[in-house]
This record gives sequence, C-alpha cells and structure tokens, in this order.
Amino acid sequence: MVTAETAVVLPVLLFVLAAAVAAVVVVGSQLRCVDAAREGARAAARGEPVAVVTELAGRAVPDGARTTVAGGQDTVTVTVAATVQPLGPLPLRLQVHASASAVVEPGVRGAGP
Repeated sequence: MVTAETAVVLPVLLFVLAAAVAAVVVVGSQLRCVDAAREGARAAARGEPVAVVTELAGRAVPDGARTTVAGGQDTVTVTVAATVQPLGPLPLRLQVHASASAVVEPGVRGAGP
C-alpha cells in the first residue's frame, strides 16, 4: 500500500519542485533586470553617452537581454527586457522586464541620450 501511495505522490512532488525552481529562476532574472535598469538610469542621469549606459546596464542583465534608453531634457528612462527559459531545454519562455527613470543632474543637460 505504501508503494502505491508513493507512486501517486512522487510525480506531484517532482512537479512542485520543478515549479519552485522555475519561480526562483524567473524572480532572479527579474531582479537582474531591475538592477541593470537602475544602473543604466544612474549613468544616463550623469550624462554618460548611450553606449556607456548600455554597457553598464549590460553587465548585470541576463543573457540575450535588450536595453533601451529614452529621455528628454529633464529625465531619462532605461528599460531592460529579457526572455527567460526557467526550465532549461523545455519550451517554456517567459518575458521579464524592468524600467528605471532618473532626473538628469543639473549642468548635464544636452549630454547623454
């Protein structure tokens, strides 16, 4: 009887474990996108060129992420988006993204993006 119960419960436990691992991977990738967007927004607010902002943000992003920089005279916004495969080779793909905005520092207007 114990063997039959174990045979029924084991697949459920494996599914729960896979879901937990996938959740940790997705949340980790989301946090990396948030950190990268913040770093890029800080650099853009200092008046760094777009190439430097993209490079700084690119140090913290998941593989294959896209970074965009947009802004006006007073504010800049950096957006980072990535596609994550939380279960490795399985065909599940999720999109994570984050944006960060910053006010351009005084005296740097006209520089940056």
